[in-house]
Amino acid sequence: MVFHGRERPLVPEEVPTPEPDPGQVRVKVAACGVCHTDLHYIDHGTPTFKEPPLILGHEISGTVDAVGEGVTERSVGDRVLIAAVTSCGVCAACRTGRENICEAGEMLGNHVDGGYAEFVVAPARDTFLLPDEVPLEEGSIIADAVTTPYHAVVNRGRVQPGDAVVVFGCGGVGLNVVQLAASLGARVVAVDIAPAKLAWAERLGAARTIDPSAVERLDRAVREATGGAADWVSGLPTTSKATSAALAALRTGGRAVFVGYSPDAVTLNSGRIMFRELEISGSLGCRPVDYPRVIELARQGRIRLTDLVTHRYPLEELNAALDTLRSGEAVRVIVTP
Repeated sequence: MVFHGRERPLVPEEVPTPEPDPGQVRVKVAACGVCHTDLHYIDHGTPTFKEPPLILGHEISGTVDAVGEGVTERSVGDRVLIAAVTSCGVCAACRTGRENICEAGEMLGNHVDGGYAEFVVAPARDTFLLPDEVPLEEGSIIADAVTTPYHAVVNRGRVQPGDAVVVFGCGGVGLNVVQLAASLGARVVAVDIAPAKLAWAERLGAARTIDPSAVERLDRAVREATGGAADWVSGLPTTSKATSAALAALRTGGRAVFVGYSPDAVTLNSGRIMFRELEISGSLGCRPVDYPRVIELARQGRIRLTDLVTHRYPLEELNAALDTLRSGEAVRVIVTP
């Protein structure tokens, strides 16, 4: 399914089957997760690094179908997950353990052709074996929808057992922030205006839920729910009002992590940040070294995957899958060739 810019709907096309270069593998796609990032390209004109035509899709699982010259770590038939963003391994960010912000990183379905296809090629070093206990199709969402929250919670947020954590926004990423923070022993409060999403948050471990439209003051409601104030908050910086509410919910010395994308500017109160010594950081993707850790959590059943995939479509019905994502009905959507 080829993206030609903001023309809709996307239509199926026959394209040459890609051949793996040295160091690469070709993967026969089992499933590709449908992400809101794709809607940014299709609906809102967010530019891709590679000019269209381009095959979108970056949450990919499948089976190794061919290996390029010099590849020894993967074999034909291996069940694999592909990192959403591949890294160079030699830039300053990579050499200091921050491969997720690699200076030469390439995102599948953005810099190079992605997973809305029957086959995709990727560096062998950026593929990760999926054990039999992890379902191959549902495992595709680990590539972004689970690993991105893992990085936000563990590496950027440094969440500890007993922390009071507030998650603003319970979409696909936010719900996985909820379940990962809860799995670490945090007390999680989930904030969203959609009752169905709050119900999902409870299923995934939230101790309390708050509908902002049902309370007079959100920051006060959060403080009551957390027993004073939050140690850590996570959310999408969609508006200055939402950002202010998130920061107002923090205890002195608390941490805020923004994970997700919005083109809108936000306003911060520098005096509040300074006098209360608040930590504010962004979080992007996940380091390759953490992928096996997240896969192991899924293998042990400590995080849920299958339940989160609420809708699935054949690849040729990608437009219907995108419409389902737009509607807000889904937690996660996958397409299968």
